[in-house]
Amino acid sequence: MYDVVVIGGGPGGYAAAIRASQLKGKVALVEGGNMGGTCVMRGCIPSKIWLRAATLLEQSRKAGEFGLELTVGKLDFTAVLARKQGVSNDIRMGMEALLANNGVDVIPGMAVVTSPTSVDVAGKKVEAKSIIIATGSTLAKPDVPGLDQAAFTSDQLLDMTEAPASVLITDPTYIGVEMATLLSILGSKVIFAVPGPRILPDEDQDSSQRMSQSLRERGVQIIARHTLVKVAGKTCTLKSGDKEQTVDADRVLVSGRKPVAANLGLETLGVKFNADGGIAVDQQCRTACPSIFAIGDCTGGWMLSHAASAMGICAAENSMGVPAKFPSHLVSRAIWGSPEMGSVGLSEEQAERKGYEVEVGGFPYSINGYAMLRGEVDGAVKMVADADTGEILGVHIVGSNASELIGEAVLAMQLECTVREFAKGFRVHPAFCETVVDAARDAAGWALYLPKRG
Repeated sequence: MYDVVVIGGGPGGYAAAIRASQLKGKVALVEGGNMGGTCVMRGCIPSKIWLRAATLLEQSRKAGEFGLELTVGKLDFTAVLARKQGVSNDIRMGMEALLANNGVDVIPGMAVVTSPTSVDVAGKKVEAKSIIIATGSTLAKPDVPGLDQAAFTSDQLLDMTEAPASVLITDPTYIGVEMATLLSILGSKVIFAVPGPRILPDEDQDSSQRMSQSLRERGVQIIARHTLVKVAGKTCTLKSGDKEQTVDADRVLVSGRKPVAANLGLETLGVKFNADGGIAVDQQCRTACPSIFAIGDCTGGWMLSHAASAMGICAAENSMGVPAKFPSHLVSRAIWGSPEMGSVGLSEEQAERKGYEVEVGGFPYSINGYAMLRGEVDGAVKMVADADTGEILGVHIVGSNASELIGEAVLAMQLECTVREFAKGFRVHPAFCETVVDAARDAAGWALYLPKRG
């Protein structure tokens, strides 16, 4: 009998298997496809390769600002695809090697949970004291008449050999924003129709507005409070209340995702599910069945690779008798592109709804020396803190290197650093990271590089 059997070899399942093995567990990992899951093969890594290529193309067009006389050609899609495949394969092979190095038994096939301590893989019974479900997510195609003929899935986008002439995007989350950025840089006409008043509805309103402005400057048409109800050829019908309007698009991007949680045998074992179909878990990543844990995308909510990995570590430690809790308030989010976005914790609006009296500090990239010398002044940092205790409740960054800078905020919140303590810090100069300290100083009431308040 194994101590732990993990179902799924994405970032979460991989982390869980390695961590359980480090704790002297006998571990098996069941995977029905390629190691690495959506992140490595069809998500995080491939999409960022495309975005890296696109932003380099965009930056090269600005070379004249620095005295460089360049002839900028067009993007070689075949070369980007080759790089994408190469990097994904390198990461996959590295994961396989490290699983072997840690003594994890990898079992190929699809698993069904048959009891609280056993799974079936192609007719073979595999027993374990604990089971960790890490089955990830899959594309969720909206039930819209006529969509099948026009659908352009995120998987297809990552394998494209040319950009479509025009695309309708309806996913208001980070995936939709990244794909809108990518396709607009590559020359597609992009129409972004979202059901609510803005893109990125779960992020801070200021960040959402800055990202919207960036997209509009690239020619993206954003249509708020409209949902797609019908597709007929290239004609897409959008509805808002009782009113309809049509837009023309060659393709409609399908990028939404849903948990892979059904047909695993969990329903008969007392496991509960969330409203979005994800597996319900507690802070220990444990389901209603005490010996079964679930992590990552299959639990719904934020479907992010790093969250899955952190949940995997938590589940592995609990399954091996080491108490652990998943700090969901520290899940950071990022959008890659130009500009980038990074965030963690509560937005100003969310904090106020929770009853906090907040103090808010901000600092624009436009007066940061490093941003100025690089010509990357589009952005700002916003820090939200509890006015009474100084607890940092959330940090929201739009601008160059935001995906890296947000790590400072995560660490500060993890160590329970107050905004006043953060404000006392200092960083190398010139650098983007100075903006985070400057935002903290503004929240603490003593910004050095901003006009006096009031």
